[in-house]
Amino acid sequence: MSSRLPMGEKLREELGTPRRAHRLGSSPRSRVWRAELSGVPVVVKQLVDGPEAAERYAREVAALRLASRVDPPVVPVLLGTDPGERVLVLEYVEYQEPREDWPVEYAAALARLHAAAHDDADASGLPAWSGPTQDDVGSFLRLARTLGVVVPGGARDEADALVNRLARAEGHALLHGDPCPGNDMHTSAGVRFIDFEQAALGNGLMELAYLRIGFPTCWCATAPAPALLDAAESAYRTAWHDATGTEVHGDLTDACAGWLLRGDALVQRAQRGTVDHLGELPYRDWEWGTATARQRLVHRLRIVSRMTTGRGELTDLGRLAMAMCATMLDRWPALQPLPSRRP
Repeated sequence: MSSRLPMGEKLREELGTPRRAHRLGSSPRSRVWRAELSGVPVVVKQLVDGPEAAERYAREVAALRLASRVDPPVVPVLLGTDPGERVLVLEYVEYQEPREDWPVEYAAALARLHAAAHDDADASGLPAWSGPTQDDVGSFLRLARTLGVVVPGGARDEADALVNRLARAEGHALLHGDPCPGNDMHTSAGVRFIDFEQAALGNGLMELAYLRIGFPTCWCATAPAPALLDAAESAYRTAWHDATGTEVHGDLTDACAGWLLRGDALVQRAQRGTVDHLGELPYRDWEWGTATARQRLVHRLRIVSRMTTGRGELTDLGRLAMAMCATMLDRWPALQPLPSRRP
C-alpha cells in the first residue's frame, strides 16, 4: 500500500518530517499510517471524503482533547491536527493481547473516559447521544406480530415510556460512540480507546450496556461470561465514583432494552437508516462479523427478558422479549449463542 502521508507543510513545521511510513488496516472511512517523527513512532489518520466526514473529524478531535485530561491516559496523545485535510497525528501505542478478564479492565477504563466530560457538557461542542425512537418501537412490535407472537397489552406503553426515559436520561459523559473490541487498545499501561468519530455526550450506561447486550454497533458481537459481566459492571461503578465522587445515574436495564429496540444495531454503519432491518429479519438472515442478525437479536431478547423480571415498568416488554426469543429458537433451532471470547 502507498506510504505517502497527507502531512502538509504546517504539520511538518510543527512536528518534523515523517519517515518510515506505511499503511495500516482501517475502516473504509479513514486511511491510517504508522510513521516515525524524530525516531518516535506515531499514527497518522486521515478521514476520507464521504457523508458527514467533516462532522466525524470534528467529533474525534473534540473527544480526544476532552479525554486528554484523564490521568493515567485512556486515549493516545493528540500531537497535531490539520482540519483542512482532516488529518490527526497521534501517539503510537503498542497493542498487546487482552487478558482473559479483559471486560473488567475495559469497563474501568470506559468509566474514566466517560468521566472526562461529566461536569463540562458545554465545553466540547459534541452532540447529544440519540437513543431509540417511536419508529423503532413500531418496527419491533411489527416483528413480534410477524413472528406470530401475541403482544401483551402494556408492551407498547412500556416501550414508549422507555424511549422517553432514555431521551431524558441524566448525564453528560463523554461517550465513545462505538466502544467495540478493537477500538480498545490494551497496552502494558492500561486501555487506550481509539476512533472517536461517533463521540457524543450522554449517560455512560448506554455504553456500559455494550458488554451485557452483545456490543450492538460492532462487527465483533461478543457475550462474556456472566461472572465477568458482573465484575466489569462493578469495576465501572467503582471507577466512575473514584473519578467523579458521585454514583452512576441511570438504569442499565433501560439501556439494554433500548438497544434491543434498535434495528439499525443489526447492521454495519453504512447500512443504517436505509430500511427497516427488523422487518427483514423474518425472511432472511445475514452475517455481520462474528454473528448473524438473528443470533444478535436472540441474545438481546434473552438478556432483556432476564433483566426485566420483577421490573414493573418493563414487565410486559420483558414477557414479549421472552416469547419472541422462544419463537425464534423454535423456528430456527440451529441458531448458536454469541461467541464468549473476543476475536
